[in-house]
Amino acid sequence: MLAVELFETVDERILVNELAMRPHNSGHWSQDGAVTGQFEQHLRAVADLPLGSPEPRAAWSVMVNILGGPAEGTLEERFSAAMAEHPQAKIHTYGKAPRPGRKVGHVNVAEDDLDDAVYVARAAAAHFA
Repeated sequence: MLAVELFETVDERILVNELAMRPHNSGHWSQDGAVTGQFEQHLRAVADLPLGSPEPRAAWSVMVNILGGPAEGTLEERFSAAMAEHPQAKIHTYGKAPRPGRKVGHVNVAEDDLDDAVYVARAAAAHFA
């Protein structure tokens, strides 16, 4: 497996940011946005099992990082509020203690409309910032 993290610049150039010989956070969207996500696919390959379908579950999948910050309330309260307001968002946390700027999780949203997916993912992640 080779993950290639790319960025498109405002002048439409494509830059390679990172190459990783493992599942990578740039593919976290696949947990909820593909029939078979990158982690499951990696395990299938290592265990010499048939690979699963990489087919998307919706037209668009968006992943937004959750960065630790000064959010008010307990983690449980923030989860509850984010899930109540954005039930289509899939929230994943890593069990890390939050501190400003530290990646402590991510939110995935799969939708047929890109603007809706971006809005929901950002809004759900904002509960943790």
